[in-house]
Formats: sequence, C-alpha cells, structure tokens
Amino acid sequence: MGEQPLDTNLDASEATLAVRIRNFVVVTVAAVLSVLIVVGLRTQGTTASLSSLADRSVPLEVALGNNQPTFVEFYADWCTSCQAMAGDMEALREDYGDRVNFVMLNVDNSKWLPEMSQYEVDGIPHFVFLDEAGAAIAQTIGEQPRRIVAANLEALLAGTPLPYNRQAGRRSEVTAAPNLGAQGDDPRRHGAQVQEGVN
Repeated sequence: MGEQPLDTNLDASEATLAVRIRNFVVVTVAAVLSVLIVVGLRTQGTTASLSSLADRSVPLEVALGNNQPTFVEFYADWCTSCQAMAGDMEALREDYGDRVNFVMLNVDNSKWLPEMSQYEVDGIPHFVFLDEAGAAIAQTIGEQPRRIVAANLEALLAGTPLPYNRQAGRRSEVTAAPNLGAQGDDPRRHGAQVQEGVN
C-alpha cells in the first residue's frame, strides 16, 4: 500500500476559508463592541449633569420678575451631594418647570455672594423656595429625596405651608472662598467661623 499524496490545493483552500471565517468573526465582534460603546456613551451623555442643569436654569432676575414661584438651588460643581441629586433635579424640572422657575446659583461665583448672605448659605446643596412675589417662604439644606422636594413644590404651587421646611440632609460644607482681595466678609465663611468658635 502506497501513501496517498496530499492535495495541497484543498489544504490551502481550507486554510484560506478558516482565515476568512476568523476575520469575519473579528470584524463582527468589533462592530458589535463599537455599537455598544456608542450606545453607552449616548446613554451616559443623557444623564443630568450640574453644568447642563445650570445652563438651562432660569436667570434669577427673570425668575424674580415673572410672577411664578421659584425654586433656587445653591450648588458647586465639586459638591458630591449636588451631583448625586442632579438626576432628581432634572426629573423635577421636567415635571414642574412649566409652573415653577428653577434657578441654579454657583457658590464659587462671587456674583452670588449677596444672595448667599441673604439666605445664610453655609452648606450645599441649599434650596430656597420663593413665592410668586419673590419672598422666601422655606429653605432646605443637603440631599433631599425627590419625593420630599416634590411635596414642597406641590405646596409652593398650592400656596400652602411647605411640609418639609428647614429639612436637612447630607451636604457639602462651603468653606473655601473665591479670591476676594481685601474683603474679609465672605458669607461662606460664616459657618466656618461659628464652628471654629465652638470648642
């Protein structure tokens, strides 16, 4: 019995087919991963961020003059409690934004120092509820569950006392002041001064 010669054309053809299948699988996997990455980035991009909320907020001067109740949030980009509530704030804006002004004031902007002093902001997020005339009727400080803020907004719209006035939650302390030059009357230092005096 003699050995049968190998058909080298068949082996080359099978090898070429195997390479083509492997390349097809690699391209398919790469395409699927690319689609998943794009979908993931789009999903991530649609979540609420503080900067996108601030960009779409009603300017304070407009809110104080349009005869609608106003919900003011004092915040900072570095505030983890503010960041944690961004999604809820976006949802609340969607639910109430046609009837309530949503205003965001960044505590790192010295432009808002008079308002920070007026509302005694020493921790953030700090929320102030203003009636149609612009008078402060309630404040809450720190992270708040969405249902608590919604209940307060409902009461604000109804003109009834807010059920969660002076509610306190987890917050970020406001201690660092913007560069004010020779001024030493930064209202954000108030909380730090009070705490320093207590020993």
